[in-house]
Amino acid sequence: MTEINTVLGPISPDDLGFTLMHEHVMVSGGGLYRSYPDLLGPDREATAIECLKRAKAEGIDTMVDATTFDLGRDAELLAAVSRGSGVNIINVTGWWLDVPRFLYGVSANQMAKEFIRDIEEGFRGTDIKAGILKCAADFEGVTERLEVMTRAVSRAHTQTGLPIMVHSFPTGHVARRQIEIFTDEGVDLTKVKIDHSNDTTDTEYLKWILDQGCYLGLDRYPGRHVSPHMRTVTMKALIDAGYAQQLCPSHDCICLHVFKENADGTMPEEHAFKRSNVDQYLYIHRHVIPDLIEMGATEATISTMFVDNPRRFFGGD
Repeated sequence: MTEINTVLGPISPDDLGFTLMHEHVMVSGGGLYRSYPDLLGPDREATAIECLKRAKAEGIDTMVDATTFDLGRDAELLAAVSRGSGVNIINVTGWWLDVPRFLYGVSANQMAKEFIRDIEEGFRGTDIKAGILKCAADFEGVTERLEVMTRAVSRAHTQTGLPIMVHSFPTGHVARRQIEIFTDEGVDLTKVKIDHSNDTTDTEYLKWILDQGCYLGLDRYPGRHVSPHMRTVTMKALIDAGYAQQLCPSHDCICLHVFKENADGTMPEEHAFKRSNVDQYLYIHRHVIPDLIEMGATEATISTMFVDNPRRFFGGD
């Protein structure tokens, strides 16, 4: 059975347990945590550890941390937080949306080699290895520069076998172009998860993605634009249509982020992200799962989405 690289070393897919497939310990910018740490608030490491300890105490065993280099990944922070909280953390390599001008003209093959080094050797200066790949496109669609990163991630996938998580924009049906590129590059679509898919209630489009063989990341809870209730209604509709084995609910929660001064120059006591989701990584446990059960979903289906699907996505039986 394939082993999965976590930030503390390899584990079996059977050891994942209850898994949230798209979260963030920290989001900032490349190198910011080391260069300007105070922007991320006081007691940063301890804050993150306590946050994940609470998640662990209520049943969260594993999180996929979707923080790429351009989103501020700090692998050593993730290792410390995993060690201190007891939550397995799987970190990504690949790229999000912020392609700086100094990378214009760099080829997909060049970037693929860099991503493969993150997987096989570890993030530079550490022995912490990536366990999943990531690429992205948003409302502008797959731009020329994001296509380079998408093809780079695809080539790293075909050489390593690692699955791919995909930031997408469902309102614009952006996954149609992303999947077209994956197909062109020979990607195994059963190892692709199209994320942020519950930012729409368009089940016809979502079923099209599922019918290509991909997983869906229903990972914007409580989210904006679409209410939490309608996100869950959409999930239940997909379950009822027979797609439960391809659904991966999560939050896209952020524990550490840049603090911004109040208008009077004082600093807020807590970040706006926490005010918008006081339950943080436990929102699904406390609200979504009870709602699903009330709508008629079974405990077996809950286990399928949060235990079985992550295990199979990462190569387990």
